[in-house]
Amino acid sequence: MPIAIAKGISTDSAREADLKAARRVLHHAGTALTALAQQLDGAFSAAVEALSNVRGRVVVSGMGKSGHVGRKIAATLSSTGTPAQFVHPAEASHGDLGSLTRADALLILSYRGETAELSDLITYAKRFGIPLIGMASDSESTLLRAADVALVLPQAQEACPLGLAPTTSTTMMLALGDALAVALMERRGFSTDQYRDLHPGGSLGRTLIRVSDIMHRGAKMPLVKPATVMREVILTMTSAGFGVAGVLDEDGALIGIITDGDLRRHMECELLARQASDVMTKTPKTVAPGMLAAEALAHMNNPTQRVTCLFVVDPDAVLARPLGILHVHDCLRAGLR
Repeated sequence: MPIAIAKGISTDSAREADLKAARRVLHHAGTALTALAQQLDGAFSAAVEALSNVRGRVVVSGMGKSGHVGRKIAATLSSTGTPAQFVHPAEASHGDLGSLTRADALLILSYRGETAELSDLITYAKRFGIPLIGMASDSESTLLRAADVALVLPQAQEACPLGLAPTTSTTMMLALGDALAVALMERRGFSTDQYRDLHPGGSLGRTLIRVSDIMHRGAKMPLVKPATVMREVILTMTSAGFGVAGVLDEDGALIGIITDGDLRRHMECELLARQASDVMTKTPKTVAPGMLAAEALAHMNNPTQRVTCLFVVDPDAVLARPLGILHVHDCLRAGLR
């Protein structure tokens, strides 16, 4: 279906008007964010300090568009190591205040700071000594005067041609919420491992899986001694199902590996009677348990020497004792490609 264009406006003129509107919105947003960054002061650090000391959750609230932004801020906090939830102010007045405890902190968003529906939340926080952080543009507003920490947004022109629809103001709120989340991450030393634990179902979480998370350990590893006869080696390889066997010296260090390729290269009448040390490939490739599984998969898929299994050893240990074994299928089952 063709797109309708206002009568009397050419297609080229309409497109130019669209681009002009988009550039105006982005210009206002950029100008406002620059002003916000320049205006940040000790109140921001005080807010980070208050949120980092929370023993419970950060409860975020806001009405209308501020509420939509608040939901996103709560989600970002939760996914980056700061437990948070959103409470709608209207629902709070009808029982959801019960989700607030004295171990929590309250983060309230309101561009003007005079949203009537927030009054019960503010009163409840003050009554029970719950830390209150307010985010608004008017430092003399009801919200910021009641707040323990006031985050003041700079006055900015909304990008809406009527100057009414929240656009620039909500962009500032969203950016300031992200800034709080990132500052909390850095203060707590939030790691990639923690991020992976909180995002197991996403593609980012999969890329952060480590070898130690999916490797096989203990009795599942196919291991033999140098003097083990090949008849027994083949039985070990077959029963384990990896198509390889690791060869350990008397100290338990990995000194070689026997693969299907080694069997083919030594295919002769006496193969079954020979010892593992006669057939093994010395100094096999290994990976560390802390290596990203995606990186280990790249080693397996190296076009110069493709392998299907890698033994896992501690690179800092004096003896290269195997800690586990990783098969290419383990990586594929974990969603890596």
